[in-house]
Amino acid sequence: MKKFNIRKVLDGLTAASSSSSAAAASPHSGNRENDMIQETLQSEHFQLCKTVRHGFPYQPSSMAFDPVQKILAIGTQNGALRLFGRAGVECYCQHESGSAVIQLEFLVNEGALVSALADDSIHLWNLRQKLPAILHSLKFNRERITFCHLPFQSKWLYVGTERGNIHIVNVESFTLSGYVIMWNKAIELSSKTHPGPVVHISDNPMDEGKLLIGFECGIVVLWDLKSKKADYRYNYDEAIHSVAWHHEGKQFVCSHSDGTLTTWNVRAPAKPAQIITPHGKQPKDGKKPEPCKPILKVEYKTTRAGDPFMILCGGLSYDTVGRRACLTVMHGKSTAVLEMDYPIVDFLTLCETPYPNDFQEPYAVVVLLEKDLVVIDLAQIGYPIFENPYPLSIHESPVTCCEYFADCPAEVIPALYSVGSRQKRQGFSKKEWPISGGNWGQGTLSFSEIIITGHADGSIKFWDASALMLQVLYKLKTAKVFDKPRGKEEKSSTEIVDEDPFAIQILSWCPESRVLCVAGVSAHVIVYRFSKQEVTTEVVQLLEVRMQCELNEVESPEGGGEQASAVSTPGTSSSPQTSLPQSHPSTSSNNSSDGLRDNVPCLKVRSSPLKQSPGCQVELLIQLVWVSGEPPQQITSLAVNSAYGLVAFGNGSGLAVVDYLQKTLLLNVSTAELYGSTDPHHRQPRSPRKTRQLSAGLCDGNDASAAPEERCKSPTSDARDNSFSRSRSSSVTSIDRESREVISSFYFCDSLSKKSETVAVPSLWVGTSLGSMLAIALTVPSTPDQRMQQPVGVSFCGPVVRLKGAILRMAQLDASGTLLPHVYESWYEPNAPEEERERPRRRRPTSPPSSQESPDCQYAVVCSEKQAKVVAMPSQNCVYEHNITETSFVLRADVVTMTAGVGISCFCANGHIMTLSLPSLRPLLDVNYLPLTDMRIARTFCFSNQGQALYLTSPTEIQRITYSQETCDNLQEMLGELFTPVETPEAPNRGFFKGLFGGGAQSLDREDLFGEVAAGKASRSLAQHIPGPGGMEGMKGAASGVVGELARARIALDERGQKLGELEERTAAMMASADSFSKHAHDMMLKYKDKKWYQL
Repeated sequence: MKKFNIRKVLDGLTAASSSSSAAAASPHSGNRENDMIQETLQSEHFQLCKTVRHGFPYQPSSMAFDPVQKILAIGTQNGALRLFGRAGVECYCQHESGSAVIQLEFLVNEGALVSALADDSIHLWNLRQKLPAILHSLKFNRERITFCHLPFQSKWLYVGTERGNIHIVNVESFTLSGYVIMWNKAIELSSKTHPGPVVHISDNPMDEGKLLIGFECGIVVLWDLKSKKADYRYNYDEAIHSVAWHHEGKQFVCSHSDGTLTTWNVRAPAKPAQIITPHGKQPKDGKKPEPCKPILKVEYKTTRAGDPFMILCGGLSYDTVGRRACLTVMHGKSTAVLEMDYPIVDFLTLCETPYPNDFQEPYAVVVLLEKDLVVIDLAQIGYPIFENPYPLSIHESPVTCCEYFADCPAEVIPALYSVGSRQKRQGFSKKEWPISGGNWGQGTLSFSEIIITGHADGSIKFWDASALMLQVLYKLKTAKVFDKPRGKEEKSSTEIVDEDPFAIQILSWCPESRVLCVAGVSAHVIVYRFSKQEVTTEVVQLLEVRMQCELNEVESPEGGGEQASAVSTPGTSSSPQTSLPQSHPSTSSNNSSDGLRDNVPCLKVRSSPLKQSPGCQVELLIQLVWVSGEPPQQITSLAVNSAYGLVAFGNGSGLAVVDYLQKTLLLNVSTAELYGSTDPHHRQPRSPRKTRQLSAGLCDGNDASAAPEERCKSPTSDARDNSFSRSRSSSVTSIDRESREVISSFYFCDSLSKKSETVAVPSLWVGTSLGSMLAIALTVPSTPDQRMQQPVGVSFCGPVVRLKGAILRMAQLDASGTLLPHVYESWYEPNAPEEERERPRRRRPTSPPSSQESPDCQYAVVCSEKQAKVVAMPSQNCVYEHNITETSFVLRADVVTMTAGVGISCFCANGHIMTLSLPSLRPLLDVNYLPLTDMRIARTFCFSNQGQALYLTSPTEIQRITYSQETCDNLQEMLGELFTPVETPEAPNRGFFKGLFGGGAQSLDREDLFGEVAAGKASRSLAQHIPGPGGMEGMKGAASGVVGELARARIALDERGQKLGELEERTAAMMASADSFSKHAHDMMLKYKDKKWYQL
């Protein structure tokens, strides 16, 4: 695992450079307060490193399996290597060149793997250590690698090339042998033209001295390694894609580009013994069947008790246009065609024995698809698939947003698991998952972690991310509350996105109360409550909100700074819609007099009853409506609070606060109205907006050629996109580029929002894209009965502080500098009868009483794209200030709790990850982690408590990192082991008659053929040897743990004891033979002792 060189900043040098830090203390109370707060978080508490990568390998290209260790390896087109063992044992490695992995070959049960890359290099990986490393590399200079073959229990790797030659590599020293099979020697006069690249190499299962070489043009050669000449040549007029042996070594099968399979008897090269077209239509007049698509791969596996298996991919008829990719299993007279969801990249048949010269006894097929991994059970009728234990479904629908919660309440994960377990599919194989190698790590983290992913189809997934593992807990489908159009012709004209109208844009979740709030791209917000009981909702509670910004042209909007009642624009609904909205054609009654769409939502709500399973259940649906022909602005910020029963959301038009308990709208105001008479901005007239917005930006397809700005849009603001693309070269701040003020963040808390306050009251802090933090005071009825009957009061407190750049995160500290937890109401069963319902009182953090010396007893922490400030409350004096970046801007900022204290974690557009102490904002960590980034990472990067963070590193994979020194120190213990000591199964018994008359497997001393003494040295210019960073000693002593060493020593002793036993038996036999010979010699001597020579 790569650790990064961290520039740790000296703790005391806060104000050394004005460009990076500017600390300003309030003249009234700053210095006295600052001296009282002892900060415990120091730079030595931080270290940045990658931990684990979850998800499906992006753009897979090759696969291999170790049948003894039971480890699966997958290579990708960008040079990544993913290794899988039992559930929870995963590993990620990366080739530095980034070239595609074209082939993988395990050194079976040796804890090593050979990878061949598209840049014509081969590498030897050591898997005996927790973090695999490259031991050797060999770079071919003059030839392109097309195929590799490593025989079982051999140290000589055959490398086929594009020119048709075969080179041989010693995998122990990674040096080339002087033995080369040249293409012209292999084919001689059998072809007048070059046979093309080598597409297959394998040795005869019964004779290691015979090598089968397949050339692309259709020629197959059986090469005798000892005599260095071809025994037989097999010609067919169709290109070859793959070759497979029968285990007895007397037959082999070739798959061809015209969809045919040819079976050849080794000693009959004149013509195939059989030609079949598995998916071809057989003409009645006996003519050749119509050609089919190429059969890309075939495997031929035998069973002791029944018919052999012929497994192949491809070969479908050309008239099956649009049909999905298929795997065909031919067993005896039956042929099963198994349809796959995605194109097949590769497949492997798992067999009971690793020996190629024994009955194979296949039991499963691993199928690597472009976006999935499927394992098929061959032993059960119908070929069911195994239930996949790996978290490979992250990309089932493209991820559009992500949130990370570390240190969650302990009971949340079991609660989610219990409701999620009912969602599992049925019909899986009854057997255990066959890829079962490796061991789990020993060390574990003491806190529970949950990751929530929002997706393009409107689904939300909860994942258990504890102990460096990932397991899906529960899946929620938010699109169920809407009527889905069946086709494009039924699509509503009011939709504001062309694709994925239900895509999730923002998530807000309270783990303690289990209240979930989501905002979608179609300007809708849904509030969910968690219940263990199933309910049927006859009518979804709907609230339509008309958000418009008519006051942008006004410099000083009317109205005072404080208002006790809800301020709403005309036409706003303030009560739940009990009747369902009608459809909205262009002639609908909801249109205004000039024919423009008005007061209609973007999506049509479900009209039939909604059956809600245990889990997250809809409490309220909020939809923004069209205003005078203009679509509603997409939501840019969202927050929910269970203690107050409120949800707040904002966009470019303003903000709204909804009471989800009473299902009423409390507040709907433009941003300008929040300032009252203190508005510092000059409001320009509104510019016409585009009436349709694309949502394709929220999710990455696989189109890597599109520009990042075109592929994905940031869900927070339009201006963020523009500034992101220029963040590295332009020093222009985002404030100068903003065309309008957008609500960028919210924070609910009990605070002293007004300067005159002495007691903390429920409040909503609002952050805007122009750097303003404003406060709204809330009057929440105290008892549950009053809360459901009396309205929540709202009053504006005006601006609190101003920063450069959009406000990203706000938090609250008490007088001692401790982070105040968010206020919440503990979870209760919402569907329980009233008499059984025990509603706990809401919890709120307690503020210390104010003293005469220091009237300020709270701190507001505010972080923007450019700055961080700590403001004393209620005096609103800025006591600390830090300029985070001048030339870039912060994409994500979070106030996090570490074991040693509290800090701010930031991720910048220039790739830097930084942490600041609280409250003094001292820089503690600054690492240039991602030198190049894209919008997917910007959109999904999130920090969590205890020094954890994650981001979507590809459309299918989550990369988790830690910036905690403690986690880095314990990482080796927490990671699983891939290699475990396992005895290699015994070789098949040759039997008495085969041993007597021959016919068993013929062994070959390859050292005598390929070694330097016999074959000489290879040309130095052919390939270059590169020592790997893994070190020479890695293969011998890298397996970690005393137990592993003892087990290996025991196996070695057993093998040595067995060999000593065999030696002892042979010695005894030789002694008996010597005694017998001595006796016979003595008898002969006595017989002829007294005779003359002529008497003999």
